[in-house]
Amino acid sequence: MDIKVLRHSTAHVLAQAVKRLFPKVKLGIGPVIDNGFYYDFDKETPFTPEDLKKIEEEMNKIIKENYPFKEVKKPKDLLKNEPYKKELSKDLQKEKQKVTFYQDGDFTDLCKGPHIKSTGEIKSFKLLKVAGAYWKGDSKNKQLQRIYGTAFETKEQLKEYINLLQEAEKRNHIKLGKQLDLFSIHLEGPGFIFWHNNGMILRNELIKYWREMHKKAGYTEISTPTMLSRNLWETSGHWKLYKESMYTTKIDEKDFAIKPMNCPGGMLIYKNQLHSYRELPLRVGELGFVHRHELSGVLNGLFRVRAFTQDDAHIFCTEQQLESEIINYINLTKEMLKTCGFKNYRFAISVREQKSDKYLGTDKGWKDAEQALADALKKLKIDYEILGGEAKFYGPSLDILIEDSLKREWQCGTIQVDFNLPDRFNITYEGKDGQKHRPLMLHRVVYGSLERFIGVLLEHYAGNLPFWLSPIQIILLTVADKHLPFAQKVKQELEKYNFRVEIDDRSETINKKVREAQLKKANYMITIGDKELSSKTLAIRTRRGNVTFGVKLEKFVKDLEEERTKRAY
Repeated sequence: MDIKVLRHSTAHVLAQAVKRLFPKVKLGIGPVIDNGFYYDFDKETPFTPEDLKKIEEEMNKIIKENYPFKEVKKPKDLLKNEPYKKELSKDLQKEKQKVTFYQDGDFTDLCKGPHIKSTGEIKSFKLLKVAGAYWKGDSKNKQLQRIYGTAFETKEQLKEYINLLQEAEKRNHIKLGKQLDLFSIHLEGPGFIFWHNNGMILRNELIKYWREMHKKAGYTEISTPTMLSRNLWETSGHWKLYKESMYTTKIDEKDFAIKPMNCPGGMLIYKNQLHSYRELPLRVGELGFVHRHELSGVLNGLFRVRAFTQDDAHIFCTEQQLESEIINYINLTKEMLKTCGFKNYRFAISVREQKSDKYLGTDKGWKDAEQALADALKKLKIDYEILGGEAKFYGPSLDILIEDSLKREWQCGTIQVDFNLPDRFNITYEGKDGQKHRPLMLHRVVYGSLERFIGVLLEHYAGNLPFWLSPIQIILLTVADKHLPFAQKVKQELEKYNFRVEIDDRSETINKKVREAQLKKANYMITIGDKELSSKTLAIRTRRGNVTFGVKLEKFVKDLEEERTKRAY
């Protein structure tokens, strides 16, 4: 059975149950999403947890009644009584798409299908939560209530998924951010992250590694202004196609915008001087801080913010260099992801939606760009899939979807071929023939949003970060006050090697100190008592609970340096 068809059909049963229980509710849309489905409803009062229980009970009744799904002619009064369905029907007609309806029992819905044979084939489902959602994703429209759910072929699969959700909740990066004192979010700045000292340590270690790897790969680094004038964004195309997501203001009666992307500023730096073919490929990186207007309803910790650091880079090259530069990016990203703990990932090429005028560039440019991405993957013998209609407005992209420890996928790294901005900004290089030529341009990121990547890391490791990233690497636990001088001496020695060390010298039991150190996710906990004081050795407990006694400080330092250098976990 096709799992997407099963979930789509279950969404219909959800809508059917809601209409039975709440006849005045108006129906929105109910698509399949990753790992489940949702359905939007216009209901004057909020759905309660008790409502969800009643809806599930009603859905079970519908399933037992075993109604067949069948395509039917346009119902006489359906669109009259369902304003959102009526609007969707008109949209489909404008796009010259077929308008179809499906019925099961006493319920008929506007739907393109397909469906399972009957409601009785639904064996295992669960409603998960309720959230707000604007009609058609536009904040100018009414906010509807969205019920999320999931369905599987067997109860065992559903149970496994629910357990996965529960484990994900334990790993929630917002909770871990508070527990580990990494960051906070405040009403005074919705969608903007307040980084604490521990969070800055984590950020800076990732940035340090980024700079190390990019310098090795031949990148230079730049920084461009946060706010730039309207004419720049008109040249780039953002003012026309992306303005709703930009923060704008006026300076000296002229329009300005806070940058949502780094590339236009990078184009000005490229144009600041003449370039020769000898310089190409030119690889230019920027850890740029960008702002994008996101609706308040979609903000989610580090995953969805209004300001973030993007580990951008732009590569200017010739057509002959294009394939090798894509390959170099893939190899660089694979190495960096592996170091950060992600070993499983898949590749997808995002292409444009057909017969749409929302994209820049020519048909030939798009075709050539998509082919270059595909050729690079084939040369590396990497399998990939095509994602239709998922491309950005100015070029196709190769997206890398990483899998975390809970088998969830995250799209972080991406590389995009851009035939458009070089033309719009009229950038050139001098060729061997002494003539001006247009370089090709690649946009690419490895982490993507640094904020989002940190959120993924926290949930992937459940907060137990590898030694090189951990804000608190070592905690020294004293048994009594007389042990403090030796602990301070050990701390000073470890800090000479730039290890991050804390001392817990409170008048508490060692067991309590160990438990609290574990909550801080310290990599090593060192107990210092009479034995350690007399022998001048260390009793070391790892985060995994392994304990070693009588360790010489010199040996401990050597082992730590090796672990840090290898960036091991």
